[in-house]
Order: sequence, then C-alpha cells, then structure tokens
Amino acid sequence: MATLAVSMFRRLEGLFCVVKPSGVHWKLVRDNVEKNLLKGLNAAPPQSCPQQVRFLRDPGADTETTKSLTLSVASVPVLSKHPLVTGPEFQRIQVGVGHRLDVSSSGVLVLAVGRGNRVFNDLYETRVTRDYTLECEFGSATDDFSDTGRVVERSTYDHITLDKLNRVLAMLQGAHQKALLTYSNVDLRSQEAYELAVQGLLGPEGKSVPILTGLRCVHFQPPNFTLEVQCLNETQKYLRKVVHETGLELRSTAVCKGVRRTRDGLFTLQQALTRHHWTAPHVTRAVQQYYSSKKNKKTRAVADRGDRITTTGGECDEQPPNLNQ
Repeated sequence: MATLAVSMFRRLEGLFCVVKPSGVHWKLVRDNVEKNLLKGLNAAPPQSCPQQVRFLRDPGADTETTKSLTLSVASVPVLSKHPLVTGPEFQRIQVGVGHRLDVSSSGVLVLAVGRGNRVFNDLYETRVTRDYTLECEFGSATDDFSDTGRVVERSTYDHITLDKLNRVLAMLQGAHQKALLTYSNVDLRSQEAYELAVQGLLGPEGKSVPILTGLRCVHFQPPNFTLEVQCLNETQKYLRKVVHETGLELRSTAVCKGVRRTRDGLFTLQQALTRHHWTAPHVTRAVQQYYSSKKNKKTRAVADRGDRITTTGGECDEQPPNLNQ
C-alpha cells in the first residue's frame, strides 16, 4: 500500500512553470524548488512502523529461585523499519528544466517532476513558440549587447521616430518569415502546409537558426522603447543582438536592458509560480491545472475536427435525382 508521501509525489508528477528572477541562475531556481518539494513530501505523516511477535522473558519471574524460564508473547515494532532508522522516505526527486534562461533574464521557466520529464520531448517537438518582452534603450552599444556590458560606442537618436522603427521591425520580421518557410521543409502549395498554418504549427523541422515569428514595438519614448517578440529556437543573447541590429538599421545604436519571457508554449506568466509559492501544495495545483488545460485543448481539437467532418458531409448529403420522373 502506497504511503501518503508516495501518493503526494504521484500528484506532483507533471509540468508546471515558475517565475525566474533576474540575476539568479536557473540551477539555483531548480534546486530551491527541489528542496521545497522534498521538504513537503517528507513532512507527510509516515506509515506506522510494522510490528513483529517476540517471546520475551517475564520481568516478574525470579530466575535465581525458579529453574524454569517464563516467557510471554508480545508485539513489538520492527526497529529496522522505523523512520528514525531508515531516514526520510524521499532522498531526491528528479526536477527537469525546459527552455533555459540565462542569469540576466527573467520570466517563465518550465519545470518537470518525475515522469513529467518524458513529456518535454513531445512538447517541444510540436514547435511551440515563446514570447518575450525586451526593454531597450537607444544611444549606446556594448560588447555583449546589454546595458551592463562595456560601452564601445555612443550615438545620437533624435532622428528616430516610431514610424522608422516600425519599418525596420517589419523588414526584420519579413526576413525571418522567409527563413521560417525555408526551414519548414513543407511544400507551400500542399494541403499539409495549409493545415499546419491554420493550426499554427508551421515551423522548422528539428534544429534551425533562431526565427522571429512576430516583432512589434509596444512602447516608444526615446531613448527608451519596448519590443514584444515571438520566436523559435532563440537564445537570450540572440534577442539582445536583434536589438543591437535594430539600432544599427536606424543609423544609431541600442542596448537591451532587460529580457523577460512571458510565454513558453502553453505556459504563461499568469500561471507561473512566484518564489513564495514554490511549495508542494502549490506545485500540485499547478500540475493539475496543466493536465486540465491539456485535456480541454484535446477535447476542443476533437470537437473542431468533428465539426469539419460534419460540415464536409453536409455539403455532399444531397438526395439523388429520381430518374423515373
């Protein structure tokens, strides 16, 4: 019979996401989550210690005056199975990490517990996109494209307008859209390409260069501006380089002051657990919400497929003409 801690662990197995703070390594986030989960699992009431039957000498018998030995039957605990001897029931659990964030970045970080690690490969083979918010600033260029790097150039930015910025962003997005089609390995004139595009699954097969599927400015107040990016196969360093190249296209310079991931596939920033909620009960609820949303999505997909089949059948459901008339 499974113990209470084992039952809790089975409910923990799955995917969930947390908010990674800026300036913290992803390994430290994973280790803290693992430590909190172990603490929660081992805090569960342990299973009662098994008993065994032993023959014990009667403490009231005087062995010096009586030649016979008096024994009594007693049920005593098996000390080798006692929690104080065996130690905590869970010594370690496997917590996996999805698409990682570097130290300077923050936002959604997807984690997996136990059997949830097997889902990572299936999840990322569907070519899910990720959303980022980039905080940028015109006027300087650094060796690592961030505001904390060594400044290598300074420039003016008074000539930059929102229209000019939007034109450059549209040009960059158009170039990446062509790369998306090039690496998709699908005939664009086929039915397969159409169905993949409708479902939002048209993307590169396997590894490819970083691809930006969406790029727009959501805030413009020079020298500061904010970009929203949807991308595939990216790194945070590459996103900072995009900001640098945007400044160069505008005949100026720009650095990235902050990278924040707001979505990773099905996981959004609203669902991510903050530092104070990296506990076993909160993670259990997050895992159950993930399975519920996945089940609802699958149900909607089956219903939509059924609607399309019904519609197609309805178009052909005509009575044959009566040739005897």
